[in-house]
Amino acid sequence: MTVRRLGAGLVAAALFTPALAACAGGTTGTAGSTASPTVSASGAPSASGGAPVSGDAKQALLDSTKEISNGNFRFTLSGAGSTAEGQVHQPSQSAAMKFSIGGPSSDLAMKLDVIHAKPDSWVKLELTGPTADSLPAIKQLNLGKYQHLDQARIKGNKNLGFDFEKVDPAGSAVLTQGITEVRSTGTGTYAGTIDVTKAAEAGSLNAATIAALGTQAKTVPFTAKVDPQGRLSELVLQLPASGQTTAQEIRMTYSDYGSATAAQKPPADQVVEAPAELYSLFN
Repeated sequence: MTVRRLGAGLVAAALFTPALAACAGGTTGTAGSTASPTVSASGAPSASGGAPVSGDAKQALLDSTKEISNGNFRFTLSGAGSTAEGQVHQPSQSAAMKFSIGGPSSDLAMKLDVIHAKPDSWVKLELTGPTADSLPAIKQLNLGKYQHLDQARIKGNKNLGFDFEKVDPAGSAVLTQGITEVRSTGTGTYAGTIDVTKAAEAGSLNAATIAALGTQAKTVPFTAKVDPQGRLSELVLQLPASGQTTAQEIRMTYSDYGSATAAQKPPADQVVEAPAELYSLFN
């Protein structure tokens, strides 16, 4: 197995880019209460009946993502045995993220600690498991230090780069635009279905997962929560089983709007220049 093939397999199995993209395993969940009336995205009653929700539930969710674009928040993303967490701080043009793919029992597991502080980026990489131990090239990457990245070599790379013009790692604004049905299930809580065929653009699902869902991709159940200020605090997708993939839950959360802090650059004595093998791993 080459480093390039190894990287392609890991990144494809991740949930999120620059984070994870769900594609295998995971948990089974339900889409939430069905007691409240369902409305179509246009606000008209759906085929299941019921009156339109006052205040237009879809518009409330579309509006809930606007604060994310200001780029000052903390987030988490989880599903299919992978997790991500971090903070974005647009005022300082910085972001910090930690990703974990696979667990202690995995044949190959990856942890990434990525820091962006314009104009620089760094990544600390940890690969563990029997496969990692058997590959000499991997030992060149497990340096235990932050590897300084050449911006020219990561331009457009969704795994190592970060676009401060598109600050939401999960692309919730794109996802909510795909809402096909929505209902209010309580104060600040919603449920319905989303067409996730454009979710690869959002960054929260990969194209292979969406393709595997087939026609089910157009009606993926979801639940959502907004905080007292109407800002999105949680969005959960309940992906149905498809082919060899079991049903799974993709959960993203947002918090600390307007009060996230600037990412801290790694100390100089913990930094080395990234070797060519690292770029090969993620390309």
